Amino acid sequence: MPLAPKSQIKLGMVTYLWGAKWDLPELIGNCQKTGFDGVELRSTHKHGVEVTLNKAQRAEVKARFADSPVTLVGLGSACEYHSADHGVVKQNIDLTRQFLELSRDVGGSGVKVRPNGFVKGEDRRRTIQRIGEALRTCAKSADEFEQQIRLEVHGRGTKDPAVIRQILDIADHPRVTVCWNSNPGETIDGSLETNFNRLANRLGDVIHIHDLFDERYPYRELFALLAKRGYRGWCLSESPATSDPLRVMKYYRALFDQLID
Repeated sequence: MPLAPKSQIKLGMVTYLWGAKWDLPELIGNCQKTGFDGVELRSTHKHGVEVTLNKAQRAEVKARFADSPVTLVGLGSACEYHSADHGVVKQNIDLTRQFLELSRDVGGSGVKVRPNGFVKGEDRRRTIQRIGEALRTCAKSADEFEQQIRLEVHGRGTKDPAVIRQILDIADHPRVTVCWNSNPGETIDGSLETNFNRLANRLGDVIHIHDLFDERYPYRELFALLAKRGYRGWCLSESPATSDPLRVMKYYRALFDQLID
């Protein structure tokens, strides 16, 4: 009987709740101490990696990561494109471009964006079309800066993998990839496989994971599906806040290693 493929998945974190109050040196140091190999920097948090940074500040961020064993996986924006207001969508497209340029400048490889729900009273197909077309426009900037756009499986209604698939098909660009988000309700008859397979061929280099001890979500199956595909990207913890993050991160690292083995 052939051996199961050895997992090449890498563990990192999102500075959403863990790390939100750490400056950049502290963040990098704490990832080193706890065995977290990479990080997605969420905008608006204490690390201060924002589109307002000047050229010298961007170079400093890039150098800090280059001088450490921690990888800057990319940036986490809140850019979204569902609004019925054309001006709002254009602002988000323009901001996405700024984040993609920033990610290139600081040594990242992509930017997380999201759908954030449907427009109340609007035909869902129209909202899906708008999001997909906006992402196709953003992909031109991603090409220019050699970055991935990582579309998080997110938002009321829009987090349905079938909806995400429709958005991707409209965007129709290899730079637009999926950031699987490990949402509740993704199983069908107790398995992730059907929904996972809807999006598997468009997975980017990043997926988000949450509390690994939560038996309501089949993490072992998720990691097996990723390993079967030869996935070599990042699983980034986006877990709830804790008063003892370093201790929790060490346990998280140990549990992650057990689940992917």
